[in-house]
Amino acid sequence: MLRLQELKEKLNFADGTESWMKELEQDPRAGAQKLLGSWKRKQLIQQLEREAHIEKVMFDKSFDINQSGLIAGVDEAGRGPLAGPVVTAAVILNDNTDSLIGLNDSKQVSRVKRNELAMKIKENAISYYVHFQPVEKIDELNIYEATKQSMVEAVYNLKKQPAVVLVDAMKLPIEIENHSIIKGDAQSLAIAAASILAKTARDEYMDELHEKFPVYLFNKHAGYGTKEHIEMIMQHGPTVHHRKTFEPIKTLLSEVKL
Repeated sequence: MLRLQELKEKLNFADGTESWMKELEQDPRAGAQKLLGSWKRKQLIQQLEREAHIEKVMFDKSFDINQSGLIAGVDEAGRGPLAGPVVTAAVILNDNTDSLIGLNDSKQVSRVKRNELAMKIKENAISYYVHFQPVEKIDELNIYEATKQSMVEAVYNLKKQPAVVLVDAMKLPIEIENHSIIKGDAQSLAIAAASILAKTARDEYMDELHEKFPVYLFNKHAGYGTKEHIEMIMQHGPTVHHRKTFEPIKTLLSEVKL
């Protein structure tokens, strides 16, 4: 009978077809059954991830009726924060996306996992582009229009132009066929990939901004309107990286002028 540590190590590489797995089912030790239960849960999660992955791939392919062109996914990060740019990404994935099983909406995975996925996406992608729309443009146009224009830039800067563009909840004014997909990052693999690239790029940018303005803790809240962030704005005033048309910054600046 294997020791529990040895059993744990063997289970790390088991796929369920091993002959000793049948013996494990009858193992009377509570520790052995606990390890087996953990292995079964892990297998179930992986199976669900594979099934979800296939659904997302098929969803994307359903828009390429003639199977004649490339499909790009587009998403953004940072429409809601009080500071920092809105970042958009466009990505065209290869046909073989097995390395991306488990890829999900950027809000559904940890930052460490997002960074790992971003590397895999870049390695897999036929082409990708990340665009930063600055605060000045956001204040000039409004966040919706600024995001839309940023997405257009991301698409047109792809090294290969797609036949179809799938966008998370946005219709783009481009000549390429494009579709607005509600909750697209949960349905489309390409949009989910774009979501990860946009989010990781923006987080990295906000970390760099934190080094210049440490008092605002941009590395902690990424510019979103947390209680702590708003308190820092009230205490120290907004920086050039804060959106002047967003509340409470807009009101604060108007009061200063008075």
